[in-house]
Amino acid sequence: MPIRRLSPETVNRIAAGEVVERPASAIKELVENALDAGGRNIEIQADGGGLSRILIADDGKGIPREELPLAIERHATSKLEPDDAGNVDLLRIHTLGFRGEALPSIGSVARLSITTRSRDETDAWAITVEGGETRPLAPAPFPGPHGARVEVRDLFYATPARLKFMKSERSEAMAISEEIKRQAMAHEAVAFTLSLDGKVTLRLPAEHPGDEGRLKRLSALLGRDFEANALLIDQERDGVRLSGYAGLPTYSRGNAAHQYLFVNGRPVKDRLLQGALRGAYADFLARDRHPAAVLFLDIDPLYVDVNVHPAKAEVRFRDPALVRGLIVGALRHALHAAGHRASTTVAADALSGFQPHTGVASGPAHSPSAPSAQGFSGWTGWSQPAAQVLPGLNERSARVEPSWDGPSWPSQPTQDSDLATHPSPLATQPHDPLDYPLGAARGQLHANYIVAQTRDGLVIVDQHAAHERLVYERMKAQMAEGAVTRQALLTPEVVELDPAEAERVASRAEELAEMGLIVEAFGAGAVLVRETPAMLGDTDVQGLIRDIADDLSEHGQALSLKERLAAICGTMACHGSVRSGRVLSAPEMNALLRQMEATPHSGQCNHGRPTYVELKLHDLEKLFGRR
Repeated sequence: MPIRRLSPETVNRIAAGEVVERPASAIKELVENALDAGGRNIEIQADGGGLSRILIADDGKGIPREELPLAIERHATSKLEPDDAGNVDLLRIHTLGFRGEALPSIGSVARLSITTRSRDETDAWAITVEGGETRPLAPAPFPGPHGARVEVRDLFYATPARLKFMKSERSEAMAISEEIKRQAMAHEAVAFTLSLDGKVTLRLPAEHPGDEGRLKRLSALLGRDFEANALLIDQERDGVRLSGYAGLPTYSRGNAAHQYLFVNGRPVKDRLLQGALRGAYADFLARDRHPAAVLFLDIDPLYVDVNVHPAKAEVRFRDPALVRGLIVGALRHALHAAGHRASTTVAADALSGFQPHTGVASGPAHSPSAPSAQGFSGWTGWSQPAAQVLPGLNERSARVEPSWDGPSWPSQPTQDSDLATHPSPLATQPHDPLDYPLGAARGQLHANYIVAQTRDGLVIVDQHAAHERLVYERMKAQMAEGAVTRQALLTPEVVELDPAEAERVASRAEELAEMGLIVEAFGAGAVLVRETPAMLGDTDVQGLIRDIADDLSEHGQALSLKERLAAICGTMACHGSVRSGRVLSAPEMNALLRQMEATPHSGQCNHGRPTYVELKLHDLEKLFGRR
């Protein structure tokens, strides 16, 4: 076949296939145009999952009449400024959209209409493109003083084959809603309104720029639970700033859907950033649990390439190690500062588990297998029989804490136990034990749960999970103080890999040696393993090296080895901690509480589960109908 030029219509439709994958991607491009135009109120309407009709209206600066025909031409943009020689520096991108492909691509596969009024003009003008054919400019009414209204009808009507690959209208509408949420997270100072099939599904007022306004916007999008359990992130290193919010480990999720990452205000999906998130929480969450986080990375455009993906959904960093280190360091700093804090949802879940039991003196005893069907929402006050009790609260405690008489309260354990050999490192101790964050121990239930009284409520502690975390943190500190103990293999093991993978593993030999794994290059496509961490015991060397190679390829760090070491430490901590079923004395219980208060991350065990539940007095009063 001879070489020939493609027609402009074919070129535009090919570009549309890259830029406009589905209705949500078309809306993304149009919303980014509205943001770049300075819009502070953006309205989005979508009918039929966006396939029938899309409308994006903004109050930005608008498009002047003479520039409107250029706006629908390929590679025509107002967002790149050439120098005197006509050259454009694509490494300094300060806008969201800059390719000049969105409008002509959409116009080549749909019926596109643009109505706009610029700040400097008294009249509004409209231009229409249908399947790549442009109609002349015409005057048109405009509802506001300035801005633009972009309407897209019958998306992909000019390319019917693409319609076969669209999902259901409901699925497309959900994708649109998710896209608008991401854009709204990145621009809290902009008001967004989303209507789907004529019904307003999202209305977000503009918030004040800054951390407070951003958190209010995130609370509106992700729920109040996220706001109550989010840790502020704000760190800067070598001119790169990371800000945003990350959830407590006990506020984890079953998938990564609640992880949102932004680079210079642009929502992206980047494996490096996701790997850094996973690495930062490796000590606190099991592999099947994922943190909730909304992180914003601000970096000089010169050090990030946003032009590596047609839809600008991926980026490439000049110094990925710097970015990864900043994310991991900032998250760990925030988690450390959180101390023993646990998620507020833990208390809510605990309270929801209480069921009122209505009994009468002559009736049968309460049966745990047949709880009352009546919840607290139906409780109207004290008109219920006086014999109401909560199941389990009338059970006798395994050990009851004696009352204190002021200064004679024991601050340290007196028995020769593990708790006694690790006293609380708190510098200042309150005179009244109720003033401690976790209060004073009052008793022990079922030889595993410590009940403590605080100034404004009570705390229930899982003694095994709590002490497991304390032992685990001590083991980590000991590992950090000195090199990990290694064991030499009787016969060094050769692991065959892809040449690129082998080179990647060998290049990290120094980092792996710090964790007790000694490797070296062994020709092209192989590495030689001489020593392994002693705590791994008789391990599968071949599988370990291959897992490390996969982690280095995907995340840029050897997470598998770190997680295996953490798992071994967790297992050893589990076996070395206070067991369930062990009856503790009052001083031992209080010593455990004091150690928890002084140990970072003691609010959750090594798998992200809570180690204690705190119930406030006002919640208890509501539970018993006092409020």
